Amino acid sequence: MGSAEIICVGTELLLGDILNSNSQYLAQQFADLGIAHYYQTVVGDNPQRIHQAIATACERSQLLIFTGGLGPTPDDLTTEAIAHYFETPLVEHPDVLADIAEKFARRGREMAPSNRKQALQPQGAQVLPNPVGTAPGMIWHAKGDVLIMTFPGVPTEMRAMWQETAVPYLRSHGWSQSTIQTRTLKFWGISESTLAEMAGDFLAMENPTVAPYANHGVVKLRIGARAENQAAAITLIEPVEEQLKKLGGIHYFGNDDDTLAIAVGQLLKQRGETVAVAESCTGGGIGHLLTTIPGSSTYFRGGIISYDNRVKVKCLGVSEDTLTKVGAVSAEVAEQMAVGVRESLGTTWGISVTGIAGPGGGSEEKPVGLVYVGIAGPKGVAHERLNLGETRSRQWIRNSSACSALDLLRRSLLSDS
Repeated sequence: MGSAEIICVGTELLLGDILNSNSQYLAQQFADLGIAHYYQTVVGDNPQRIHQAIATACERSQLLIFTGGLGPTPDDLTTEAIAHYFETPLVEHPDVLADIAEKFARRGREMAPSNRKQALQPQGAQVLPNPVGTAPGMIWHAKGDVLIMTFPGVPTEMRAMWQETAVPYLRSHGWSQSTIQTRTLKFWGISESTLAEMAGDFLAMENPTVAPYANHGVVKLRIGARAENQAAAITLIEPVEEQLKKLGGIHYFGNDDDTLAIAVGQLLKQRGETVAVAESCTGGGIGHLLTTIPGSSTYFRGGIISYDNRVKVKCLGVSEDTLTKVGAVSAEVAEQMAVGVRESLGTTWGISVTGIAGPGGGSEEKPVGLVYVGIAGPKGVAHERLNLGETRSRQWIRNSSACSALDLLRRSLLSDS
């Protein structure tokens, strides 16, 4: 059938005022439908530049999906620009106009005259209903055998219209003849280059494909398979998935939407154990990650943010003598913090973080990015030293420290089982 292209219209997208989540969603949907997708374009609210985007897209794609620019204001130009490019007049749809007026009436408001433009569509276009908002879209086989669909930029409206009308239309018109399924394996504590080298043979595969990438310290291997249906694609993925899990060993912690906090929570629940946290440079980051998981109250008791040394001493029992001799950023203090919070809150496990998040405060002996993670459990206490890099941002160091603490707990739970 050809390939699809996404064209997102909106100057606010170019300025970075709004995160373009619509492109990500539609790209995932194309994969589920097995529709080839090679290009995405973002263009501002300018008729000439929208025309240029259409011209370029028509040369390389057969399905053009527009989002944004369907509102009632003067800078909402998508429908008008499409019609003008294809030299087609706009026609008012009385049923759409009545629907818009009814939606305003249900909200106790009167429709403004400017909303009338939302009932205009190119002559010959089919209305793509909007069950949520006032701006409908279009389904139009334009000149040159190009299929055009338009959607509002509001994600909730776009997604409802996509699922209720666009997907059934595309399936019934032969666009969905196969599916692309993906599974993303996640790893912590190993570099992207190292994992890619280990998985070298898999990276050369054609179906399924395997691709490495990383963000926020998590290294990922994405497996993608094309097949005639979802079940067949998953059958291709599963044996590769199992081999890559074994390859990653202890570094592997989950798939797709899994996080280190989810992995830790599952292990704690299985064992009927609990954890408490003592945090310095992360300032509550570990607790935040843990409590984003529904039901985490069954295994997470709480934490102590001991940012000041006096809190470390009074609330966690850290030795003043140790602080004087080796300083707050040290293995000894990390271990004492972990022991102290475990005893104070009566948990199975205690984990701690103390370090230098920067950008200031570092020295030659203790540079920015030096972090100690402590862990106390049924079999004793231990620590891990991290050198996260002087050039990293404060937020990156804090987040990486929190995740490393969770990973140390995860590994300890696995080795203790």
